[in-house]
Amino acid sequence: MSITRIAVGPRMSQAVVHGDTVYLAGQVANKTAGESVEAQTREILETIDSLLAQASSDKTKILSATIYLVDMATFPEMNKVWDTWVVAGHTPARATVEAKLAAPPYKVEIAVIAAK
Repeated sequence: MSITRIAVGPRMSQAVVHGDTVYLAGQVANKTAGESVEAQTREILETIDSLLAQASSDKTKILSATIYLVDMATFPEMNKVWDTWVVAGHTPARATVEAKLAAPPYKVEIAVIAAK
């Protein structure tokens, strides 16, 4: 099977397609770094939409999502945005954990795996 890499960088690709599966790297908010969890989540989900489109997929085909929050107290704030973004009947398996992220301005990171 072929492997297609999207947005290839020196350390990682933002997405990798292998067969009919799309693996996205953990996405963080670059434009809204340092802003609210709500703003960062919104930006991240827009980025996920874009990367999935480039891989010939979309959010209705997400199989699993892992969400990392710097502070679990912001879980409701993140969910407020998530709940308006996911499509009813197409919600993925999901885990949410509290974790220290790569840089202090990042409050949320989301990684997904999707079908094509």
